[in-house]
Amino acid sequence: MAKQLILCDCLGSQPIDREAIASATGLACSRVHNGLCGRDAQAAAALLEEGEALVACQQERTFFEELAAEIGAPEPAFVDLRDRAGWSDEAAQAAPKMAALAAEALVPPAAEKLMDVTSEGLCLILGPAERTLAAAARLAEALSVTVLLPEPADIPLDRRFDVVVGRLRTASGALGRFSVLIDGLRQIEPGGRGGFGFSAPRDGGRTECDLILDLRGEAPLFPAPEKRDGYLRPDPGDPQAVADAVFEAGQMVGTFEKPLYLAYNEHVCAHARAEQTGCSKCLDICPTGAILPNGEHVAIDPLICAGCGACSALCPSGAITYDDPPVSHLLRRMQVLAETFGKAGGTAPRLLVHDAEHGSEMISLAARFGRGLPADVLPLSVSTVTGFGHSEMLAALALGFSEVSVLLAPRAERGVIEGEAALARAMAGASGAGIHVLDIGDPDALSDHLFTAVAPRPPIEPVLPLGDRRQVARLAAKALNPEADSPVPLPEGAPYGAVLVDTEACTLCLSCVSLCPAGVLLDNEDMPQLRFQEDACLQCGICRTICPEKAIALEPRMNLADTALAQVVLHEEEPYACIECGALFGVKSTVERIVEQLAGKHPMFADSDAGKMIRMCDNCRVNAHFHRENNPFSGGERPRPRTTDDYYSERKDH
Repeated sequence: MAKQLILCDCLGSQPIDREAIASATGLACSRVHNGLCGRDAQAAAALLEEGEALVACQQERTFFEELAAEIGAPEPAFVDLRDRAGWSDEAAQAAPKMAALAAEALVPPAAEKLMDVTSEGLCLILGPAERTLAAAARLAEALSVTVLLPEPADIPLDRRFDVVVGRLRTASGALGRFSVLIDGLRQIEPGGRGGFGFSAPRDGGRTECDLILDLRGEAPLFPAPEKRDGYLRPDPGDPQAVADAVFEAGQMVGTFEKPLYLAYNEHVCAHARAEQTGCSKCLDICPTGAILPNGEHVAIDPLICAGCGACSALCPSGAITYDDPPVSHLLRRMQVLAETFGKAGGTAPRLLVHDAEHGSEMISLAARFGRGLPADVLPLSVSTVTGFGHSEMLAALALGFSEVSVLLAPRAERGVIEGEAALARAMAGASGAGIHVLDIGDPDALSDHLFTAVAPRPPIEPVLPLGDRRQVARLAAKALNPEADSPVPLPEGAPYGAVLVDTEACTLCLSCVSLCPAGVLLDNEDMPQLRFQEDACLQCGICRTICPEKAIALEPRMNLADTALAQVVLHEEEPYACIECGALFGVKSTVERIVEQLAGKHPMFADSDAGKMIRMCDNCRVNAHFHRENNPFSGGERPRPRTTDDYYSERKDH
C-alpha cells in the first residue's frame, strides 16, 4: 500500500480537499502543491524519496517515473484525479469522488497470465508485383521474406527474398504460427541465363510463416483482421499506411508476451452431449474465430483470442471466464469505489464503465475542453466493456450504485452489451431502470447526457455478491427484488429458467437426465421419477432436443425463492410390480402399453409364456429364458475338447 498520496492542483485549475480524502481513505496526504511537474519539481523529488507514493496525476506520468529512477526512489503508482474529478462543473463537490478514485487505485492489481510467442521473422507478402516487390526489398534485411504473386511477372534478380506464384487456398493461425495452403504453386528456377523462370504448377503446397503482410486490397483472410496478431492489412492505395505496415512488420522478430485473457473449464461446458448440440453462444459471437467445436466441448486458441470478453459475458455455465483480470478483482474495485464514496459523504453514486483507450480519451477531452463528469459519476476503466455482462451490472447495483452506464467503444460487440443490459434490467426489477448503454462518441455530448440524466432510484442497502458469475447474479437479483413472490420473467435466450414437462406425453424414459450437462435433471433409483433443480439450469436446450416425446419446454425466468435451490419433482408414476417376484421395475403405464401392443400380437410374444416376460423384472426374465424348452443352455454337458494326448493314448491302447 502506498505510504503517501502526492497532491497537486495543476496550477490552481482544480480544488482538492486534502482532509476529506485522507479521512475517507486512511492515506497520508501531502500538502496540495501547485506545479509538481514544473516549478515544484524539487518538492516532487523529496516526496518520492520518502518511499512508495501514489501520485495524483496521469498526464505527467513519464516525468515522475523518470524522476524516481533518477533519484533512485521506488517507482510510484498513479491515479488520475484531475480529468476524472477535479476538472468538472461540479468540482466543488468532487471530494468524495476523489477519495473513491484514490482508494480504488490502491487495490492490488491482479497477476497477469502470459504466454510467450516467438517470431523468427518468416514473412509472407501477398499481392501483385507492383505492390509487393518494393516492400519485400525493404524488409529483406530484417526478415526472411517470401512474396506470393497471383500470376507470373518480371521479378528482379534479387535473391535476398524469395518469390513464388500461386493461389492462396486457406490460411490459419496467428503471429508465430501461421499456416497457409497454396494451389497452383510455382517456384523460381534460379539456374540458367536470362531472367528467372518458374516451375510447373502444383496444388497443395503448404508452408508456415510468422507474419503475413497482405497487400492484395481484397477481402481479409481472417474475421476481425485488426485483432489478428501478426496479420497486417494496410490499404494498398495509401502509401503512408503501407509504409507504416512495412515498418511494423520489421519489428515483429523475437519473443513477445501474449496475455491469456480467458480461463476455460471444459467439464461444465454445455456445448453438446451425444452429438446433440446445446449451447453455442461463444461459437456464434467470437469475432476472431478463436473458438471452435471440439466434441462435446469447445476449444479456445489463445493465440487467436483477442480478449474482447464477449464469450465470457454470454457463457451460461461459467465454463469460460474472463481472467485478465478475473471477475473477483473487478467486483473488489467496484466495492471500494462505492464504500469510499459513502465514507467521504457522497450519496447515490453512479458508475460509468469505459474501456482504457476510447473511454479514457473521451473523459479526458470532456474534462479539458468541456464540463467534465458530474461529481456523483465514478468512472471505472476496464480492459474490455464487452466482458462487463449482466452479472457485473447487477453486482454494481447491489454494491450501492444507483445507476450503471456502459460507454460503448468503437469496436465493442454492441449486440452483446445491449443483450446483457436487457437481461440485467429484467433481473433487477424496478432498479433496472438505472442500467444504460451509452453509444456516444462526442465528449461534450457525454457530459451533457450525464449532467441532464433523470435522477435514478435511490440505491439499495449494499450487499456483497460472492461466488461465480451465476451466483453473483442470483444474489444481486435477490437483493434488488426483496419482495418478489413469483419468478421474474426473462428475455428469450436467458441462461436462467425452468424446464416444463408435459406429464401426459412424458414416458419417463429419462433420456434428458442422461444428457443434461448441468446435472439439473435427475432420476430416482427407488421409483420412476424426474426431478429438477432450477437454480443451476442453463437453458441449453439439449433436454428439449433429445426428448423423443417432445414433452419438454423451456421457460426463461429467475426464480428467487429458496425452492429453486432444492430438487422438485416434475413427473412421477407408479412403478410396475414383477409378476414373478413382486420387485418394482419400470413405469407401470409404459409396461401396460407395451403389453397391450405386443403380447399375443407380435411374433416374438405370440405365446403366453413369452408375453409374460414383458411383465417380469430383469432377474426373473433371465430365469424364465434359462428354463424355456428351447433354451440353448438347457442341453447336456458339452463334451471335453480332444487333445493331442487323447490321440496318443488311443494309439497306445491299440
